Amino acid sequence: MLNGENMNEYNKDKWGLTVRGIIKNNDDEILLLKRHHKSRNDPEKWEFPGGKVDKGEYFEAALIREFKEETNLDINVKELYDAVENEFISCKDGNIVKTVQIIMKVNIKSGELKLSHEHEDYRWLKIDEIKGLYNENLLSSTVEKVLKKQEFNI
Repeated sequence: MLNGENMNEYNKDKWGLTVRGIIKNNDDEILLLKRHHKSRNDPEKWEFPGGKVDKGEYFEAALIREFKEETNLDINVKELYDAVENEFISCKDGNIVKTVQIIMKVNIKSGELKLSHEHEDYRWLKIDEIKGLYNENLLSSTVEKVLKKQEFNI
């Protein structure tokens, strides 16, 4: 057990947990969402749907919740695709926050796609189209890391 003095040293870096979902349609296209132009992190970049895991929340429940909030879609979580580390500047205090990003493969259970205020657009894209966004630096840093690590094999 860490005592108070050691706990301060232990919490020197801030860490968060984020979940993202990869979903394909019947045409083998992958859903990407375009972040709002006023977003503090990766504005106008394309990303997989998902978001932060709340304290005490299971990451599967967080992914289902975030998907519903961002896309209005109800999903089933199928399997782990990958996990990467990322960092960003906190909008609350300006400090660097490191995150573990868990990326899961999911499928649609029900619903009609409708975007939240967090995003400006969505697209169903083939992998070659996603590679084009990658080459143009239009993907979020998390999507870039995942796709490069997986050699664009989704």
